[in-house]
Amino acid sequence: MKRIDWLNRLFATVASLVIILPVIALFGKVPWGSLLTRLSEPNSLKAIQLSLWTSVSATAISVVLGVPLAWVLAKGNTRLTNLLRPLVLAPIVLPPTVAGVALLALMGRSGLIGKHIYNWTGWSMPFTTSAVIFAGVFVGTPFLTLVVESTFRHLPVDQQDAAEIDRASAFELFWRIALPQSRNGIATGAILAWARALGEFGATIMFAGALPSLTQTWPMQVYFDLDQDMSAAYALSAVMAILAIGVVYSLRNQLREAFTS
Repeated sequence: MKRIDWLNRLFATVASLVIILPVIALFGKVPWGSLLTRLSEPNSLKAIQLSLWTSVSATAISVVLGVPLAWVLAKGNTRLTNLLRPLVLAPIVLPPTVAGVALLALMGRSGLIGKHIYNWTGWSMPFTTSAVIFAGVFVGTPFLTLVVESTFRHLPVDQQDAAEIDRASAFELFWRIALPQSRNGIATGAILAWARALGEFGATIMFAGALPSLTQTWPMQVYFDLDQDMSAAYALSAVMAILAIGVVYSLRNQLREAFTS
């Protein structure tokens, strides 16, 4: 085993502290004795319930759309996928406010698609629960696609070659060969997409607003509690932090495998 020099150890320690200390400080502020009481307050409970079911809905849509997208990126024309990949993965690094503006530009009453929907039906997506789900799909699908594409690229090619020799169709190759072998990668991507949708704030508040029981999600409740009830804000934040740590810890092996050859 190669030894790690003292300078790298030093910088690694500093980096770890920069990341870990804020979480430790958060946990130190949590009113653990009244945690369940804080979480069961009407506003908090409604926000948690809304976030859970909208994030699950967004994840389901992300799986249906993102898995085929990952297959195209992994097996499609290289020239096309090299152009497509940066566009579909951009929401990973896109500022949340810009993501919110982009969603409004698409689905708002005067948006690229939204204006036609509004003219035909009189319905507008922004500031509805559907907008919360749509925002979750927008920010979560790229994470799923990134992981699943990597999984598809690392699949053994012998079975795929054998299927092609047996004249399997492209759809059969995807449905009968690739999907069964990629279940773990798809599950990993789905969990990451769910966690991302659950924690989304910026794009959602701009696109869906913060209407109690309708669009006011868990992260938004934390934001509003900062002015009204700091103990509740700490309690809600701590549970989200525990969920985040749990997700990453449970997926540590799958993530390592997804991004190694």
